[in-house]
Amino acid sequence: MISKIGKHSNNDLIWDDIRAFLAVARAGTLSGAAAQMGVGIATVSRRVERLEMAIGQPVFTRHQSGYRLTDDGAALIERAEEMEAAALSLASGLHHDAPVAGTVRLATAENLATGLIIPELGRLRAEFPQLSLEIVTDIATVNLHRRDADIALRMVKPDRGNVSLQRLGSLGFGLYGTAEYVSARGTASDDGAFDTDDFIGWSEAYANLPAAQWVERILKGRPPALVTTSLATQLRACESGLGLAILPYFLARPRGLVCLDADLGVDQTIWLVTHSDLVHSRRVHAVAEFLRDLVQGNRVRLSGDV
Repeated sequence: MISKIGKHSNNDLIWDDIRAFLAVARAGTLSGAAAQMGVGIATVSRRVERLEMAIGQPVFTRHQSGYRLTDDGAALIERAEEMEAAALSLASGLHHDAPVAGTVRLATAENLATGLIIPELGRLRAEFPQLSLEIVTDIATVNLHRRDADIALRMVKPDRGNVSLQRLGSLGFGLYGTAEYVSARGTASDDGAFDTDDFIGWSEAYANLPAAQWVERILKGRPPALVTTSLATQLRACESGLGLAILPYFLARPRGLVCLDADLGVDQTIWLVTHSDLVHSRRVHAVAEFLRDLVQGNRVRLSGDV
């Protein structure tokens, strides 16, 4: 079954049929694949059927909820994506002398957008004046697999989807308070219990964050002094002396906040995530290189290593 597909010649396969196969595999429905490809549903269905005739096996099982890969279809995915990558590489090479132009949609956390990326965007614009960047900071609702964005810089590793991943560095966090707050608390919590401290916590919707879980463990059922839904408000609340907050080093240090604990175990990996269809896109590649250089050039500042 799988070996039969493995022996089948690429010359027997039509590229448009492979594109339709990949689109249906990713979208899960004919309508979704048709919208992605800009063709009619009947065209997508016809191409998938032609592919199945070429390999002599069904690649999908049809359900009311959509299309699911058969074992043969799953075995074909890797080879199909190799063909796709080769086609994208060829298309990129044909236009190598053309200027890098167009729009790239970048999804990232607001703190990285405002504190790291935007201050350096002038360099990217100077090198590629015809390149336009759209930054989306509401990353909780962004799905690269659905093409909500072309590329992402994020602290949560995707566990599914047609994406390419690269680990760029680490975002370090510490427990911070104002100098006045720290002075007033004295040695009340030298044992590490923090029983009398006020904390700035995260709302229930962000309970999956390592920082939120750390605060919840420390509070042991006590309510936080303040609950917020963004890092910007956490930072401002901490600066206002409302309590202790877990903040990224690169944001807290320049504001003169005092670090009480730098070994919380909540540091997060910074991932560069690119939709696999766009790995060979010159405009996406330009943004990816900019982000790689930016994170690596600020490695110490972001991680907190001194």
